Amino acid sequence: MTDKSLPVYGTPVLVSVANELGMLPTHNFQEGTFNDAEGVSGEKLLERFSAGTYHCHGCPIGCGRVSLIQGKKVGGPEYESLWALGPQCGINDLEWIAIANDHCNRLGLDTISTGSTIGAAMELVEKGNLEAPLRFGDTTGLLDILDDIAHMRGLGAEISEGSKRLAERYGAPELAMQVKGLELPAYDPRGAQGHALGYATSNRGGCHLRSYLIGPEVLGSPVLVDRDRPDGKADLVMLYQDLSAAMDCMVVCRFTNFAWTVDDYAEMLSAGTGLNLTGRDLLQLGERIYNLERLFNLREGLTSQDDTLPPRFFKPLPEGGSRKRIVHLDMMLTEYYKLRGWDKEGRPTSDTLKKLDIPITTGK
Repeated sequence: MTDKSLPVYGTPVLVSVANELGMLPTHNFQEGTFNDAEGVSGEKLLERFSAGTYHCHGCPIGCGRVSLIQGKKVGGPEYESLWALGPQCGINDLEWIAIANDHCNRLGLDTISTGSTIGAAMELVEKGNLEAPLRFGDTTGLLDILDDIAHMRGLGAEISEGSKRLAERYGAPELAMQVKGLELPAYDPRGAQGHALGYATSNRGGCHLRSYLIGPEVLGSPVLVDRDRPDGKADLVMLYQDLSAAMDCMVVCRFTNFAWTVDDYAEMLSAGTGLNLTGRDLLQLGERIYNLERLFNLREGLTSQDDTLPPRFFKPLPEGGSRKRIVHLDMMLTEYYKLRGWDKEGRPTSDTLKKLDIPITTGK
């Protein structure tokens, strides 16, 4: 992927992949396929609007896209932005998506949370909970809504607080596609069991980068595992979470783990610090970080009840490559807690804290 697909198409290459597997969230995760995925794909973006690439310093991949839109060069859009401002809201106008993405960038708005929350608002309107000029597939006035979100005006002020608060305010909390208050990104969890567990147990909420099991479950990196099987996924999720925590401290691009091993990262860290670290040492560093984050969340009032997903994902998808699938979370969560060395309430045990040299304290 890092030597072929990403340099040519960038992250938007994933649009076609996710749609074929029935994992491209559409109409606020009501479906897993989009009827015009081809029209908003990485291939179509390259064909219609490509104006070059950009990359981080020294990177040989160059996954960043530059698009020429109405005579103006803009960055992106990336896969998550294409999805959030496109299929999530039922929109297939690729040019408008690129304009809206640039608008978000200039306003300082995160496209995942912005597009996902607008999608939740559209479903609230669809279900009759909210009266607003928002309809799936309709871009009318949406650029103005983006301005209103950034400047906290009118409905935009309510959307700016995120999907969780918005859906709760209008009496339908189940329509917010979020975990721990953070909007889910562009992979329907019913199509990848391990990735679903990663969403539920992420310390920062519904994030795909804390445990990117799309690698092994969908892309076959480093090896392909059965995306539908829940057994054995807790071990993989823990491995990816610990490695990701260590990588984030090293400020290393997440795409490198499509090619590098745990031992490679340990060697890099050893060279940079003078410490003699093995791959096992690196993973324990990540495990310590993950447990410290968990303790912070517990102190602030989160509990095991927050390690869950919106109820929508425990009902089957109606069609597409992941039809009839649901997330088997309870089974995976029990195994995950046991492997983490946490009790049944999701709290690190004293033995776990001692192993990781984390002081045991009581109270706040």
